[in-house]
Amino acid sequence: MEILEKIAYCVEFGKINQASPYPPNMKGEDGADEYVKKAIDDGIDPDTILQEGLIVGMGIVGVKFRENKVFVPQVLMSAKAMTAGMAHLRPFFTSGEVKRKGKFIIGTVEGDLHDIGKNLVGMMLEGNGYEVIDLGTDVKSKQFIDALEANPGSLVGLSALLTTTMRNMEKIVAEIKDFKSDQKVFIGGAPVSQEYCDKINADFYAPDPQGVIERANMLMGA
Repeated sequence: MEILEKIAYCVEFGKINQASPYPPNMKGEDGADEYVKKAIDDGIDPDTILQEGLIVGMGIVGVKFRENKVFVPQVLMSAKAMTAGMAHLRPFFTSGEVKRKGKFIIGTVEGDLHDIGKNLVGMMLEGNGYEVIDLGTDVKSKQFIDALEANPGSLVGLSALLTTTMRNMEKIVAEIKDFKSDQKVFIGGAPVSQEYCDKINADFYAPDPQGVIERANMLMGA
């Protein structure tokens, strides 16, 4: 198996590093941490490591999650493996040697403190080459708008888990659109639907992280 395939495999199955006991059948073997470092040491282009290693692995996980073939704990392990590999690539992002696909601002809307879904989307976006600006939970319109002013050209994602707080999405979407009429706004969360997306004039709804990534890639031409 080539080293890029090994990196993708480690991300797919959540093998973080040699010390990681998960998955059991890879106990004692190198993980994403060691393989990404070795790939850099071997002179493989950092952008190639990202595109053909980490992103491939995270893409497989995204599709499996959509198809209910893996569940949240496995996705979190994959995200941890991806993060371990990304740590070696961060200096190349800073230097500009590796280009991000774009920036994505995410947050759970005002009044809502749930963050598992948001965090999953954020981790998978980062694993697919985006710079993620995570505003956290209980995020008000002004915080989204301030982040957009500081990061022009970004996409925005709003999350809500409660029917009571998804109402705040409508207000936040309206105020973001007042700030920038052509701003692309994604929404998601358990009570959210395509019908609600259309009703509040948001641009895109996805029931799973992979849908967010696919549409973001289309918008960014990635």
